[in-house]
Amino acid sequence: MLIDLISLAWSALVGHRLRTILSVVGVAVGIAAVVALTALGEGARHYVIQEFTSIGSNLLSVLPGKTETTGAMPGIGGVPNDLTLQDLLALRRQIHSAQYIVPVSMGTETVSHGERRRQVAVIGSSPEFLDARELRLAQGQFLPPGDVERGAPVVVLGHITARELFPGEQPLGQVVRVGEWRMRVIGVLAEIGTQLGVKMDEVVIVPVATGMKMFNRSSLFRILVKVRSPKDLDGACEQVISILTQRHDEEDVTCITQKAVIATFSSILQTLTLVLVAIGAISLTVAGIGVMNVMLVTVSERTEEIGLLRALGATHGQILSVFLLEAVMLAGLGGLVGLLVGLGGVHLLTWMYPAVPAAAPVWAIGAALGVAMILGGIFGVVPAQRAAKLDPIMALQRR
Repeated sequence: MLIDLISLAWSALVGHRLRTILSVVGVAVGIAAVVALTALGEGARHYVIQEFTSIGSNLLSVLPGKTETTGAMPGIGGVPNDLTLQDLLALRRQIHSAQYIVPVSMGTETVSHGERRRQVAVIGSSPEFLDARELRLAQGQFLPPGDVERGAPVVVLGHITARELFPGEQPLGQVVRVGEWRMRVIGVLAEIGTQLGVKMDEVVIVPVATGMKMFNRSSLFRILVKVRSPKDLDGACEQVISILTQRHDEEDVTCITQKAVIATFSSILQTLTLVLVAIGAISLTVAGIGVMNVMLVTVSERTEEIGLLRALGATHGQILSVFLLEAVMLAGLGGLVGLLVGLGGVHLLTWMYPAVPAAAPVWAIGAALGVAMILGGIFGVVPAQRAAKLDPIMALQRR
């Protein structure tokens, strides 16, 4: 019986090819939109998580300024107290759970060698920065150990910076200018890519004291604390705040753990993904209304057929089932086509832009197909009921 119903519904769809194709396209557009938008949202979430976990999950950042008191990002709009190198040394003395405690200063300057020059990000730090940020050296050495308050005129170049300043040459031992400062190249970073939005292949790294003098700054950009285990993060964060509160006579720093940052970004991007899915669902609903309109027209055109079926003994439920099944099959076909188009579009995007890790989650694929079938059923109810309620005698008299 079910096979007969499916055969009859399929024959009706094939018999009106143009109408069927247009309805399938409408549903397919909605499904493709849901799949593609979900893939982009999930891809963005995985990219952000990958960026933060690439430097380890046991890292916390200490920034000057307190979020709760300023109402903005820490360090923006001025801070009560600088985050100094003396603060760094105090943290190193008192926080024993830390593997590395690393100063970071930041600025932008022109680096040049002969006629070649380019604008780069200049990072001031200490020897521990290499391991704390999980960087690698391609050649030479990293910043020399010593007193962080005494800078030396040495520099470590990013992979691309070294290649552009010294094409075909050995950069080690050469002299470059960073702004007005003459610096000797002692190392070159291995190719890394982007970390936390910073193109590490294009930076130059100098001793922190040199960097602060270069940009005439008294405050560090931040202090990185890398603990031995992620379970030590919360305790280390409390210690940092306690130590610096005692030193500054007020709580004027913000401590941010990688775990908290990842959780926040993940929550934001999950919400964004749901919003994108809702946008796609609107187009899917519109397509469902289109299916209903098509089925209503189909009922009006097939009045004689319905009357004949009723005259031959087809029950109210059987007529209802035929038209309801027809609507569900129409939506299902559209769902499959839309799924193929959406996944194909995502695959094409990742092929053209490999850095975008877009991938539609399984739940989104299943939900999209399920919603398409359900909408087909819902919007097919009214036409199916109208067909089932037709009086067979009145239907046959319309010949």
